[in-house]
Amino acid sequence: MYKKFEMELAGRTLRVDVGRVAKQANGAVLMHYGDTTVLCTATASEKPREGIDFFPLSVEYNERMYSVGKIPGGFNKREGKASENAVLTCRVIDRPMRPLFPKDYRNDVTLENLVLSVEQDCSPELTAMLGAAIATSISDIPFDGPISTTQVGLVDGEFVFNPTADQKAVSDLALTVASTKEKVIMIEAGANEVPEAQMIEAIFAAHELNQKVIAFIDTIVAECGKPKHSYESCAVPEELFAAIKEIVPPAEMEEAVFTDDKQTREENIRVITDRLAEAFAEKEEWLAVLGEAVYQYQKKTVRKMILKDHKRPDGRAIDEIRPLAAEIDLIPRVHGSAMFTRGQTQICTMTTLAPLSEAQKLDGLDESATTKRYMHHYNFPSYSVGETRPSRGPGRREIGHGALAERALVPVLPSESEFPYAIRTVSETFESNGSTSQASICASSMSLMAAGVPIKTAVAGISAGLVTGETDDDYLVLTDIQGLEDFFGDMDFKVAGTHKGITAIQMDIKIHGLTRPIIEEAIAATKKARTYILDEVMSKAIAEPRKEVGEYAPKIMQIQIDPQKIGDVVGQRGKTINTIIERTGVKIDITDEGNVSICGVDKASMEEAAKLVMIISTDFEAGQVLEGDVVSIKDFGAFVEFAPGKEGMVHISKISKERIDKVEDVLTLGQHVKVVCLGKDKMGRFSFSMKDVAE
Repeated sequence: MYKKFEMELAGRTLRVDVGRVAKQANGAVLMHYGDTTVLCTATASEKPREGIDFFPLSVEYNERMYSVGKIPGGFNKREGKASENAVLTCRVIDRPMRPLFPKDYRNDVTLENLVLSVEQDCSPELTAMLGAAIATSISDIPFDGPISTTQVGLVDGEFVFNPTADQKAVSDLALTVASTKEKVIMIEAGANEVPEAQMIEAIFAAHELNQKVIAFIDTIVAECGKPKHSYESCAVPEELFAAIKEIVPPAEMEEAVFTDDKQTREENIRVITDRLAEAFAEKEEWLAVLGEAVYQYQKKTVRKMILKDHKRPDGRAIDEIRPLAAEIDLIPRVHGSAMFTRGQTQICTMTTLAPLSEAQKLDGLDESATTKRYMHHYNFPSYSVGETRPSRGPGRREIGHGALAERALVPVLPSESEFPYAIRTVSETFESNGSTSQASICASSMSLMAAGVPIKTAVAGISAGLVTGETDDDYLVLTDIQGLEDFFGDMDFKVAGTHKGITAIQMDIKIHGLTRPIIEEAIAATKKARTYILDEVMSKAIAEPRKEVGEYAPKIMQIQIDPQKIGDVVGQRGKTINTIIERTGVKIDITDEGNVSICGVDKASMEEAAKLVMIISTDFEAGQVLEGDVVSIKDFGAFVEFAPGKEGMVHISKISKERIDKVEDVLTLGQHVKVVCLGKDKMGRFSFSMKDVAE
């Protein structure tokens, strides 16, 4: 027998089955939200992994196409590598849960989430987030939970919790908030320029609902929870710290880390580590954890400098941004380019424009998401941090940063009817020392404007950090954190937006949650910094989008035809439209509404294609003058093709004002002629005259 627990959540039933399936995992639950079903499991290794200085947590989110009644595409007809959505879901499960495991725990832990069935109105991603937390909470794996996650939409000015597919389609907000019993632990958001005050309101409305879900999870843990297992602590011995401080006093460590140059700091730490390794050469057990001990000593030093002395490693004020620079048109021949530099963080973004047919096709579990017209890709090569490693393609971090920038910029993009292009931006990281994702938003915003994309307004991003003390009131919020402050601090709070409001948020923390005052202060700090970047840096490089797309970008002409005539333009098996494309060298896209986009680089060819489409899709009346080529000669007349697949006949009596005996005396195959339409003959064919064309 298994145990079943139910609660009403945002108008739908959330059901949790415990002990029904996957009993060999440390913790497992079969989650049901409406008809969405996800199996969530938590497993841990018996022993710690040797030789590592981090907690080895892996999160999987496995999408199965059977869950929406589809067979996977491709030759193999089975699921391949994880989709972008799956990767992003793994990240959003990992981020609130990781801080709640013991810091000295080194056993491998895997949180596996298998999507078995999807009801479009009940998010499988949300179901997996809740399920992963419940499975871990009832397991014997050490975990300081439970946590709950809520999604928030904004429809007609009202908050909607765990929105349906229809609500998501019209929502001005896509917010995900994870909470513990006391605090907010994770925020992820995309928004249509939502004001800061409204965003804070939405965050804490979600936090309130999370408390009801946590109370529900507590009842499950009370009835089904296993005692937490003991584990081998991998904490650094206190006597090692004491010995290190004797050799390297705190003042010397402060001097080593107090620099704005990353390479200098790393060299200082390397020298200190070598000295300590020499001093502890006889103590093998200490040498094994020396790297971790030096790391923690640096961390304590930096945190003390910031929190107690209000000194940042590079000497900046608490709310001071690193030196900024922006420029456009750095790269020739691309459709648009811009570079944004903030201290030792430098991003260059290239924009590429293409016809809408080049939009990315999506084949996932969300039935409403079939194409993606705007694509943002982010690359992070090893040279950007002065390291060497082979490139293995984009990892979860690169995909996550690209998605964040994409989310930040989508709200300001023009509609397809305003700007009928597929758009791709690629952010190349030239240098990295903290917050490259936000620099990529600034560079991309300028690159789009340089490419002539008529975005509504510029978007800038900035990151705030946090250092906390012993109590909730003892903290310091830092503006524009560099790498060191991110590594050793408690928070990376990324906010992107315009003058009007927020377009994206991503909050990562390493502690057990944030209070409302901290969140409010962080959002206020990012708004101040964002406004400065927009006004003082970005607008001076490029203040508004260029009126035209660049020399090397494809040009698109739009015309409207009667939807009933689409079949005529396309022709049997695409013959007509393919002939137009071959003849003119353009690309043609037609929507179901009869909107025709003609894409090319040569204006004359585009106009020729447009003319042919209009001819084919027009009902001809007597008196209309056309041009065409003679394609067939008969005894009784000649056939003239005036557009691909469109012909009319000129009777022998209508060829010349003078009497002629043979058509061949006047016309030859391929000859270009001008004709006037006389209407249609008894057989429904167009009837033309050459002799009645006005001189």
